Amino acid sequence: GQTHGRVIAGGKFTTLTPPAGGSEPPIATSALAILDAETGAPDPCQLPVRLDVPGLTPIVRSIATAPDGTVYIGGDFSNVGGVDVGRLAAIDVVSCTVKAFHTERINSVVRTVAHFGDTVYFGGDFDQVEGAPRQRFAAVDAVTGDLLPWVVDVEAPGRALAVSPDGSKVAVGGDFFSVNGAPSHSIAVVDGETGANLRTYPGDFIDDKSVTKHIWSGSERFYVSNEARGFGNFDGRLAISWTTLDQEWRDTCRGATQASIEYAGTLYSASHAHNCGDTAYQDGRRNFFNAQDARTAELLGWDPRANDGIGEGLGPRALTIAVGRSTGEPYLWAGGEFTQINRSPQQSLTRFSAADVGAPPTPLPVAVATTDGTVQVRWRTSIDPDDSHLKYLLFRNGSRRPLWSGTAVSLWWKYPQVTYVDRNVRAGRLYSYRVRVTDGTNQSEMSRDAVVRALEPGASYGRTVRADRPTLYWSSERIVPASLWLQEVGARRTSVRRVNGQAAGGALLVGDTPVRGDSSGSIKFDGIDDYLWEDEFVAAPRVYSVEAWFKTRTRDGGGIIGYGDGRPHTSSNRRLPSTAGRYDRVVYLTNKGRVRFGVRSDRPVTIKSRRAYNDGKWHHVVATQGPRGMALYLDGTRVGRHSTTRAGSYLGVWHVGGDNLAGFPARPRSTMFRGKIDEFAVYPKVLKRKRVVAHLRAARRAQR
Repeated sequence: GQTHGRVIAGGKFTTLTPPAGGSEPPIATSALAILDAETGAPDPCQLPVRLDVPGLTPIVRSIATAPDGTVYIGGDFSNVGGVDVGRLAAIDVVSCTVKAFHTERINSVVRTVAHFGDTVYFGGDFDQVEGAPRQRFAAVDAVTGDLLPWVVDVEAPGRALAVSPDGSKVAVGGDFFSVNGAPSHSIAVVDGETGANLRTYPGDFIDDKSVTKHIWSGSERFYVSNEARGFGNFDGRLAISWTTLDQEWRDTCRGATQASIEYAGTLYSASHAHNCGDTAYQDGRRNFFNAQDARTAELLGWDPRANDGIGEGLGPRALTIAVGRSTGEPYLWAGGEFTQINRSPQQSLTRFSAADVGAPPTPLPVAVATTDGTVQVRWRTSIDPDDSHLKYLLFRNGSRRPLWSGTAVSLWWKYPQVTYVDRNVRAGRLYSYRVRVTDGTNQSEMSRDAVVRALEPGASYGRTVRADRPTLYWSSERIVPASLWLQEVGARRTSVRRVNGQAAGGALLVGDTPVRGDSSGSIKFDGIDDYLWEDEFVAAPRVYSVEAWFKTRTRDGGGIIGYGDGRPHTSSNRRLPSTAGRYDRVVYLTNKGRVRFGVRSDRPVTIKSRRAYNDGKWHHVVATQGPRGMALYLDGTRVGRHSTTRAGSYLGVWHVGGDNLAGFPARPRSTMFRGKIDEFAVYPKVLKRKRVVAHLRAARRAQR
């Protein structure tokens, strides 16, 4: 909680220790700490908490602040600041006194407290208050502490409370499966005066293995934070409208969300989120703090680091916004089981300011002259730990006026490429380009120069491909209008780039190519653990074409190109109720060298070639799906078609060189391709046969 420029922290502790390197001695206290919101220094007022029961330790589990500055604390204790008061108390941190607020005989732990007007609501494990039955939730007078006739009965612990802005509604949360006798698991909304049910959430709205740990009330909606046991259960956050009491959004992040708080349109949350694979990052790194748009749930690029802590493995557990007394600036405070923040020692309590941490990293542009008679300038976006929407400025030939400016979104798990095509160039002339990026407050240094000589327009394979406007196109002509990573299974991801003739990560860039004179080489995959994936994690397309050139003698098959949810891992086998698979739209070779193009709907559907293509020669493959179904072309000839227009529905990325193929017919011994792949492209449309043939002919012209 917070009030009057102070932060009030509760828990189970006995000492306040200064940060590493500080000269101040530790301060003895118990279960409650009062700190300066701006500096973090302990306040002169400290009110130790006792529990006069042998063998038990006092704990403060919840704190709520009234507009007049009164701080209400709930937990398991019998004395605060020398005053006998049990499990619920009110304090004044300015006068450093315990207020004349007293509620008799709360017969078990208080876990959550909320205040509105002349009422204090609280919940926990109790079933009696002042000798009256109260099943886990109760309300008392905010001045006297006397019990009020507000009744909300549940059969399991109450852990969370939030009051609507007008006080007419109260959202309750916890472990329960019924509210006032009506089915409702984990949350419900009740009347603020009587406790009568206003909205219950029965059935599988929140699954049985998930419990609500915290509810935060915003001006338009309330935000529910849940913790679950087991894979696939609700472990994240959801937002419910105070007006309609309907859900507005829900994220699918896994990692036991303990608390959330809205400030200036952003929802901050404390958890150990390790998998937001349906919307953002996939299983792996544990992320203890997240920020997202409070209206849309879009995850934002706020990325402080923490750790699991000292025993429970949960990380942060509580959040509050406090305003500094001297600056008037807001600070986000967090408390929990961490021992590090941003790789520096910091145990259990920390704070973040609203100040920007610094300039974004300087981009590294690359300029490429194309046979279209244009220059393509590209750079990978910068990662700023406190800003995801960054503005980029492109300068040409030393000019101080930007040639172009625009905004791109980059996050620690997704930093795509920005591409600008300069059409105002003359063949034979040198052009230099530099880039700078700004977060609106700070700007980076100017990048180094990317210098290139413009080419005369001419016929080429690449020009033919680009005329069909691919959304993804890789060519060793070095034109990559999408973000690509080369991945070795189990290895660290690295960008595809030439390093002494070898692409970082293991696959080789070799001179052999189907478009000699137009391209400098192809990628050689080892058939064991090499594959490429692109970094645009979006909904799987309904209308698309994929294209590639491949050359192999393998008898173990392998994936050539396909779509899947793996990023950077290979895609998953799991099937969720809203999907029919997490990998499909795949072109692959069987052990016999035949080519198949497959999708997954209710069942796998494939088109296959009659002949083998593992003869050590370059072959051109195009696969399409759209309103008229699927088609497969090999070396300019359509070898099969199917009427299905359906495919899997999920978020994913394109993979080249291998991915999961479980469940597809004639599954090869290896899902990884052994051989060479070049000139692969993806289009947001169905390529007609004449365009497929045009691409094939352009490659043959380049071979002459």
